[in-house]
This record gives sequence, structure tokens and C-alpha cells, in this order.
Amino acid sequence: MKIAIPKERRQYEKRVAATPDTVKKLISLGFSVTVEKDAGRQSQILDSQYIDAGATIAADANSTYASADIIFKVQRPLMDGEGEIDELSMIKEGAMLIAVLDPIKNPDHVKAYADRNISAFAMEFMPRITRAQSMDVLSSQSNLAGFKAVIDAAHEYGRAFPMMMTAAGTVAPAKIMIMGVGVAGLQAIATAKRLGAVVSATDVRSAAKEQVESLGGKFIMVETDEEGETEAGYAKEMSDEFKKRQAELIAETIKKQDIAITTALIPGRPAPILITDEMVASMKSGSVIVDLAVEAGGNCTLSKPGEIFVSDNGVIIVGHLNVPSRLATDASALYSKNLLNFISPHVDEESKQLNMDWEDETVTGILLTKDKQIVHERLTGGN
Repeated sequence: MKIAIPKERRQYEKRVAATPDTVKKLISLGFSVTVEKDAGRQSQILDSQYIDAGATIAADANSTYASADIIFKVQRPLMDGEGEIDELSMIKEGAMLIAVLDPIKNPDHVKAYADRNISAFAMEFMPRITRAQSMDVLSSQSNLAGFKAVIDAAHEYGRAFPMMMTAAGTVAPAKIMIMGVGVAGLQAIATAKRLGAVVSATDVRSAAKEQVESLGGKFIMVETDEEGETEAGYAKEMSDEFKKRQAELIAETIKKQDIAITTALIPGRPAPILITDEMVASMKSGSVIVDLAVEAGGNCTLSKPGEIFVSDNGVIIVGHLNVPSRLATDASALYSKNLLNFISPHVDEESKQLNMDWEDETVTGILLTKDKQIVHERLTGGN
């Protein structure tokens, strides 16, 4: 079976869905791999490296998609009117599309996959079970985003992070608050601590306290009996009373901080507001806010997608888009391994044939469309 690796064409996207390492492993499983010309260039991967790994280089998108049984992508293919080409029309009927498809925001795309009889898999829906950890694209990419958020904050912050004692005087350490202690938040805590900052963190999940403290941070949260975590391991929306009390606590804490990094996301919903206009106004001039949730509406009311904005009182608010793509080489390496780890269990070792187990939890959890039908329960009203 033929796997196609097209060039990513959406704005701000520098990643690629395969590396020479994963190409070698896919070929050893029995696949043939076609990579579009220059698909890996923005991830510092040359066509010659793919050729050395055993891949065929296609001259353009049309020849990349032609006859492909499986398409590995980072982001969903362009549809008619979205860009320079209509990628979706190039995918043959009956093919499998495996990518980050953002189906909740793009139901028209999902319908188009069904209409073309494409079996579409949204990798971001991967269930958070032990067996699927190596396939979890949200975790692999969020880990890098958490690291990069601290580096971006350090770049904008006009002072040093660690305490420095010199003959000319002492430089106080930066005070950093991490809001949302998922994968990105935990990596942000670890990175900020390594750079010498004093770190505090907050989350709706009381279970995060132990994780924060194990990394040397101080956990800040109002006492509550509410459970802030879903069975799938994601943060969930809390009651209005909790949000009011938490906001009051954060308002008192944030005015003492030099940097705030927000990472809070609720799957399928707009990002919760954590930092209000009033909180920004209470922060010192030169303070920095990095909003990793800006693409989902933002955790800060003043953040602007794709911009670095300075408030009236001098607070720098960073709203970079697609932060994992800003570390494209490592992000591509991890993402491509997620795809490899997803497909590998479905290949028969002896016959080298793909035999998808359509009842497997890692398949049913991410399968959006099959046999011209939309089948995922989150899209059919099942959940």
C-alpha cells in the first residue's frame, strides 16, 4: 500500500508528517512511501534524505496524492477556495486520511470526507489510555509548546530569569505563573525552573498539585469538592462559583508576577478566560503574558492571534500561532512517530498487509468517517 506525505500548505505550518527515520520503518512494514518535493524543507529535512531512506519524491501535490491508499498529514487538506489548490479533490475515493483535522470547528470538511468515501482519522481525538500514549499527538506537540512558551517569554522579558549576585548588586529572580498544568504547563514549569525562575502554577484539577510540587513549583488553587478532570483525563469546565473564587485568587497573585503563561484548553469549547483586562492592568510594566490558547479564543482577554501586543500599562502579551511549528524539526520527529505508532499495530508482520482492526479503541476513538458515513459520536450527537 502506498503512503503519501504531502507538503503542508496552511499558514504558519512548518511541520511535516514523516521523517527519514519513520519512512525507513514504514517501508520495513511493507508500505511504499511518496513524499512531495520540498515537503520537509521547513523542518530541515532535504529530499535527498528521504530518497536515502527509500522514499520516492513526487514533483507536485497531484502526483503525491495520486493512487495513495493512505495520506499522512499534519493539518487537514485544503478544500476548494481555501488556498492555491484543492487538495481534497486529489484524494482518491476509499483512501485513508490521518491528520489533525479539527473536526468540531470544521463540520463541512468532515461531510466532504464522508461524501468522497474517505476514512478520516483525527489524531487529536486519540483516547488517553496507556496503550495509546505513544500515539498521543496532543501530548507530543504540547510538550514542545510548553518549552517554547518559556523561551518566547524570556525573549520578550527585559530581564534575567535566575537570581544573580554580583559586585554591582543583586538581580532578583523572575516570578513566573503557569496557568493550566497539563502537558504544556508541566513542561513550562520544568523549563522555567531550569532557567532559575521562581515558579507557581494553578489548575482546576487538584491532582495537579503533586505534579507541580514535584517540579519545584508552588501550587495555587481554591479549596473545592468539585472534580476538575474528565474520565478521559482532560480538564473540564467548572461551576460559576468556583470560577469566581479562583479568579479572585488569581487576581491577587498575578499582580506580583513578572510572567504568566496560560495553557488552559477545554476540548470542543472556547478556551476559558483566565486573565481579564483588570488583571492585565494590575501587572507591572514590562511583565509578559504568553497565551498558548490564543487559537481557541485565548485565556487572556487582550491576547491577539498571531500578534505581540503591548497593553496601555506596558504588559507584553504574546499570541503566537501554531507554537509547536516554531520548533518544526523536533515537532515533526515526534508527530511522525505518533503516526507510525498508530498504524504499525494494524500491519500483519508476516504478510506485510494492512489489516485495520476497526473495533480497536485507538481506531474508534479517532475515526470520523467511513463508508460515506460520519461515524464519530462527538459529531453525530452521541457525546
